[in-house]
Amino acid sequence: MTSDRRRLVATFLIAALARSVFAAADDATPRRRPPPPLPAPTEAPPPEPPVPATEEPTGFARAGAGPEVFPPEPFVPIPDRWRVGWPRYERYPGAPHEGPYVRGHWWDPYNLSALKGDYPVLGQHTFFVFTAQSDTLLEGRRLPTPSDVSSARPDSAGFFGRGEQFFLEQNFRLSVELFHGNAAFKPRDWELRATPVFNVNYLRTEENGVVNIDPRHGTDRLDGHIALQELFGDLKLADVSPYYDTVNLRTGVQGFTSDFRGFIFSDFDPGVKLSGNYAANRTQWNLAYFRPLEKDTNSGLNTVFSDRAQDVVVANLTRQDLIWPGYAGQASVQYSADQKSRHFDENGFLVRPANIGDSAPHEIRVGYLGWTGEGHIQRVGVSHAFFEAIGRDSHNSIARRGQDINAQMAALEVSYDRDWLRFKSSFFWASGDGNPEDGTARGFDAIVDNPLFAGGPFSFWQRQGIKLTGTNVNLVNRFSLLPDLRSSKDEGQANFVNPGIFIFNLGVSGQLSPKLSFDAHVKYLRFQDPAVARLVLLQRDVGSDIGIDYSIGLRYRSLLIDNIIAVLGIGALTPLDGLHDIYGGRTLFQAFGALTLTY
Repeated sequence: MTSDRRRLVATFLIAALARSVFAAADDATPRRRPPPPLPAPTEAPPPEPPVPATEEPTGFARAGAGPEVFPPEPFVPIPDRWRVGWPRYERYPGAPHEGPYVRGHWWDPYNLSALKGDYPVLGQHTFFVFTAQSDTLLEGRRLPTPSDVSSARPDSAGFFGRGEQFFLEQNFRLSVELFHGNAAFKPRDWELRATPVFNVNYLRTEENGVVNIDPRHGTDRLDGHIALQELFGDLKLADVSPYYDTVNLRTGVQGFTSDFRGFIFSDFDPGVKLSGNYAANRTQWNLAYFRPLEKDTNSGLNTVFSDRAQDVVVANLTRQDLIWPGYAGQASVQYSADQKSRHFDENGFLVRPANIGDSAPHEIRVGYLGWTGEGHIQRVGVSHAFFEAIGRDSHNSIARRGQDINAQMAALEVSYDRDWLRFKSSFFWASGDGNPEDGTARGFDAIVDNPLFAGGPFSFWQRQGIKLTGTNVNLVNRFSLLPDLRSSKDEGQANFVNPGIFIFNLGVSGQLSPKLSFDAHVKYLRFQDPAVARLVLLQRDVGSDIGIDYSIGLRYRSLLIDNIIAVLGIGALTPLDGLHDIYGGRTLFQAFGALTLTY
């Protein structure tokens, strides 16, 4: 038998053996019973009635904010995650302000409301904010005031008349804001804002020629103005990191302060601003161009829309936690090109060019290089600034010739907290011009400053504009530290031929209670060089010591929030030889009260 036939027979035998084995196993395994038949389907239960929505969202979520009923399903989708209902609950019965889930009204500014951006008004990401603010100021003051050629009292013989004045100002601000974003969870994608301001102001004096250049207007003035202080759109161009760092573009009338304390430029003007941040907001930068508007003389607000013929460019870079945690440093470059123009203010006074010297129209181009810092180093608070101004004045009215500008400014404030008190020591210096008729202007001046430093608005020297005797320029302008002999901070041109100043300040501030705080300061003021004042006034003897300024201010928040703020301030300036030589020895004083109501 061949091998192939042997293999075939073996395969056949193995297959037969396997069939017999599996057959024996099947005979030994018991068979399973068939499963019972399925029961017949029952009828569906009747539908459950809808569940009424008895829970409401907190605050004022606007009418029709949520559904009145819910379907009876155990899991119900909630399309509006902002207006989730909450059960009524009061922690202490009879004291609704203690309830954690408070129902609000449209007029309630404290709890959640769709009118202040807590709930979206379109879809899930578009919010609306409405802000109404009333700002009332009452101010009494004594300023050195000439009796004018047409005196209010014909029998008055003195050169200086009565300097007492009373000033009342009322501002109503209405701000509307529409933005797209996720409220507080991430930066806004876009924003539109408009802020009109309605102003009424009243000034009463004791002398003619103060409220208007025409003495026939008498000694008091009532005026009003409507302005647009904000009208801009803001667009997020890009996200640059996973920490919500962005690049934004803002165009329109907007507020901007170029440095921490407002030493150089702080104003509301039309412009374009490209800004951004990086490294989880530790680094911020701004690149901005502004074309300022003319200001209304008596309110200081924008006109609608009158061009100022001036270009302002600002670039700055800020780094938080620079060297020390809690300390921020900023480098900045700023530029102003103020063109030739002739402008009279609303009261008939020539303010551009300044009515001093030969009053020739001129152009000023000046750049500022600055380094500022703000924050604390360990327990010591630090604020400092240094600026170098370099440029060209085509024809300075006091020097009666063109001037190369080379001026400096420095400021330093050191503070230390002790329990509820903060002790402060401040120094401010603005360079002065010791030779006003040469070809270099060394007196420092800003673009439009509004500094918060060494007492700020409570200080008499900073709060009041003091006119220089026999001229139509101010020794110092309202809300400025600089004795720049400028006709107007808002409408006039910068003047770099000025005496400069030293300011040495000691102050203390603190919280007398959770609602009441105070701020008190005493400072010594001195001209760096009074040569410019001697030239302008044709006086041989004008001393360097200006005077001693002392002030105290109280701030009261009745509701522990900023919806109601009352401020009271008093201050005085006691002249030393420099101010005594110009104005005499009478102490100048101020007292003011302000009330701010915000919705």
